[in-house]
Amino acid sequence: MNLPPLASFRFFTVAAKTQSFVKAAEQLHVTHGAVSRQVRLLEDAIGVELFDRRNRAIFLNQAGQLLLNVTAPLFDQLEDVVYRLQREGREDVLVLSCEPTIAMKWLIPRLPAFHEAHPNLQIQLLAAGGPIDFARSGADLAIRRDDFHWGNSVHSVKICEEWIGPVCTPPNTPDKKRLDKLSLLHSKTRPMAWDNWLRLTGVDLSGSIKVDYEHFYLSIQAATSGLGVGMASLFMVQAELESGQLVAPYGFIRDGSTYCLLSPKAFDESSKCNIFKSWITEQLDHYIELMGGELPPTANSTSSPHPAVFSYRP
Repeated sequence: MNLPPLASFRFFTVAAKTQSFVKAAEQLHVTHGAVSRQVRLLEDAIGVELFDRRNRAIFLNQAGQLLLNVTAPLFDQLEDVVYRLQREGREDVLVLSCEPTIAMKWLIPRLPAFHEAHPNLQIQLLAAGGPIDFARSGADLAIRRDDFHWGNSVHSVKICEEWIGPVCTPPNTPDKKRLDKLSLLHSKTRPMAWDNWLRLTGVDLSGSIKVDYEHFYLSIQAATSGLGVGMASLFMVQAELESGQLVAPYGFIRDGSTYCLLSPKAFDESSKCNIFKSWITEQLDHYIELMGGELPPTANSTSSPHPAVFSYRP
């Protein structure tokens, strides 16, 4: 017999795993109706219903489970092989997924040094944040802050801790104990940044004006332009602090999060991934040395009532 189209098996597999046409549609980036039609076409083609449909919900039946036992590992193996072929075909290119603010403010200014040290390996940047599907994105590595769970299938190595603090232009420098009557620049990509800093420091925010920006780097740029006081990462405002464009009146405090380098496989299985891991680790070690040596020891709200503060002095 002729097998039904491969696409219908793919739609079925995702729907069976999620037990929902709606969730399957979200993962496949199609409509709920498209998933339903593909599954129905597959059922009509093989002459067997694969789901029990009750009260607008679907439940995988015995026939569906039998088919899923075959299709699930088949598509997993297919994705792995395609990903491996793509990776092997571009050993001179390392595709790196990186949060936009980190890429613009820290990584890109240092890439000339990487290219000088490794002229035969090019970095291709993908601007993205949050959870990553390595097979779908084609990325070899990803830099992420550990504000989400990436699962046991992803290999990770910690590359640095996050230090945050308010920054502003010198004319906007606030009183050390209060931030009232000032515009505080918030971002939707880090909605809890100010709350976390307040919890750790106890500075009075009453009477301040909240101004929202779509992204973290936009709020930092707004602070640089004198539009208010922005919450920034120490690693993302080095140039502005050194030039005097920005000041950090409260210094910087560790918020408990870290930046990690993520990989879909062990780093030592790929020479180019190992090269980048070693390079970025060395860069951050050197960066800390330039800032005056080792940063203060761990201190946060759970381990100490007085968090360690790093006062930046360019």
